[in-house]
Amino acid sequence: MKKLLLCLTAVNCFLLLNVATAAPLKECIGLYTAEQYNKALPVCQEACNMNEGLGCSYLGVLYNNGQGVKQDYQQAKTYFEKSCNMNKGVGCNALGGLYFFGKGVKQDYQQAKTYFEKSCNMNDGAGCIGLGALYETGQGIQNFQTAKEYYGKACDLGEQKGCNRYRELNEKGH
Repeated sequence: MKKLLLCLTAVNCFLLLNVATAAPLKECIGLYTAEQYNKALPVCQEACNMNEGLGCSYLGVLYNNGQGVKQDYQQAKTYFEKSCNMNKGVGCNALGGLYFFGKGVKQDYQQAKTYFEKSCNMNDGAGCIGLGALYETGQGIQNFQTAKEYYGKACDLGEQKGCNRYRELNEKGH
């Protein structure tokens, strides 16, 4: 009986912890969506500190775009890495974008590919679009068929841009 009580207590503690971490994340997203960036910053920081990967992603976006803070690609990279390490596709995709465009890091298409692949494998359509762009534009190896595959996957995941790029490559005979 004692073991059962400990398990129930652990489950209750786990559920309470999840409810407590959900509140800052929900508020972070709401404030960001309402474009109240100055208010979003500390709340997103709190969510990130509570190991909410999306909270870290939103922090990265704030720093990447200079919303509510001075634009700082190094800070953005830090938060995108933290989010990606928590298996959030959006963080991996954003990190890939930094390497693709060389923002705050040395431009490195192989690193971009690594993060876009991780994002795409987490069913983040934007990561699949990033991979498609790498293959389409010849950053690394130009392969239109592979580009179409990734654009198609992005389209299947609901990313209209992926559908558009897939259609355009088809129309060009690729």
